[in-house]
Amino acid sequence: MDKTPRKRVERALVWFRRDLRVADHPALAAALRDAERVWCVFVLDKAILDGLPRDDRRVAFIRESLLDLDAQVASLGGQGAHLVVRHAAAADEIPRLAAELDVQAVYFHRDDDPAARARDAQVYERLRADGRAMHGFKDHVVFERKEILTGGGTPYGVFTPYKNAWLKALHAAPELLADCGSDGDGSAFARAPASPWRQGVAVPALDEFGFDEAATARLGDDPGLRAGSAGGQALLEEFLDHLDDYDARRDFPAQVGPSHLGIHLRFGTLSLRRLVALAMQRVEGGSTGAQTWLSELVWRDFYHQVLFHHPHVVGHAYRADCDAIAWERGPHADAQFAAWCAGRTGYPLVDAGMRQLNATGYMHNRLRMITASFLTKDLGVSWQRGEAYFALHLNDFELASNNGGWQWAASTGCDAQPWFRIFNPVTQSERFDPQGAFIRRWVPEVAALQGKAIHAPWRAKPAELAAAKVALEVDYPLPIVDHDVAREKTLARFGAKGSGSPVTAASDG
Repeated sequence: MDKTPRKRVERALVWFRRDLRVADHPALAAALRDAERVWCVFVLDKAILDGLPRDDRRVAFIRESLLDLDAQVASLGGQGAHLVVRHAAAADEIPRLAAELDVQAVYFHRDDDPAARARDAQVYERLRADGRAMHGFKDHVVFERKEILTGGGTPYGVFTPYKNAWLKALHAAPELLADCGSDGDGSAFARAPASPWRQGVAVPALDEFGFDEAATARLGDDPGLRAGSAGGQALLEEFLDHLDDYDARRDFPAQVGPSHLGIHLRFGTLSLRRLVALAMQRVEGGSTGAQTWLSELVWRDFYHQVLFHHPHVVGHAYRADCDAIAWERGPHADAQFAAWCAGRTGYPLVDAGMRQLNATGYMHNRLRMITASFLTKDLGVSWQRGEAYFALHLNDFELASNNGGWQWAASTGCDAQPWFRIFNPVTQSERFDPQGAFIRRWVPEVAALQGKAIHAPWRAKPAELAAAKVALEVDYPLPIVDHDVAREKTLARFGAKGSGSPVTAASDG
């Protein structure tokens, strides 16, 4: 927790962003210590929201989480203490509100998204011009920016050495996981200014800032979309019951394995430090499941430090030479991309994953790797197109992890999947959905197929197809690409851009 001495102030504003809770909230805790009066604000930022679909589940999740956050603020601060919610460009609204409330300082948590850093720099300059301070704190990662570097003082480009250094640093400073609480005087919460929303409520209805109220009903599509700290806590408790089996079950989409906490980490309804502390406790008790889950949490920090040190990854390959890769373009590539998006590739597990994403906003992590590999290595379509599609549809979309994951799959990023190792979508299906249970749920057209036929319907005998009442090209498409042919094209594509002479492809069977 940040203990940097700051000048005592009379009035402070806490700017909530991706940290929708009051528990273990460094910026709030610091403001309550430093100031006599504290206000809390969340800006429904037009710069972000204006580009989203009107029925976006994530916006509904944020809105429901703001209701929960407002109740938490009121509980701490008593009568008149409410969350201030405004719909505006945050770069304009924060300085304006700071002036209206005449605060001496704005408290917030840092964000490594290049757009967020640019916005925060604008706010800082405008506050400074008005004679106001801006205090930033670390929250959405355990180690940020330049805190974990190599012995030579450079950022890590390979995960395992980074993880080892990360664990060593945490063992040396376990106090980093201490709960900072909201350890100020609750009476410091000030009465919120008048609300502009209907009936003077603190949190507006979706239609008041341009979104479809029906989006709230869509929250039930993804089991992770139980909003607010209360929803996150309920999911966490369910996950802890099977955390010890996480390593054995996490790769099988038909099984209960993942935590579904991604969106809660994204919007900070739960404290990352608390999750890491829980994982560390289980690891010390010998839990291999917790050890694997902890590694996933470290991957988040890794990708955030990559984004901070190499912001060019937004739109470009981490490795400069990979920008020269000749990805497929034109009408045929566009048609294949559309089939991938719709879950109509002819490869059942790929299609099941894409249909799950389209219907719920969630996709199992193993399927994220399989579908990304298929787009880039089988269809030869640029990872940027897949990254953008996931960014629009994933409930737990987070720039650093989404970009890192796509560049890993496309073999263009740091510590990426080797370019000559190519996922075989059929082998992956047989391994990770062996009974076809997940396929049957999301691709009902082939649900009656038995055995290996459900993983590769085009290989089924005519009698098998007839018994299952599956007419290929009528009920379900034939494969839009031959994997063996696509593999050779991928080897040539990467070999041509200078990765070395083409070698025999390794298949991650």
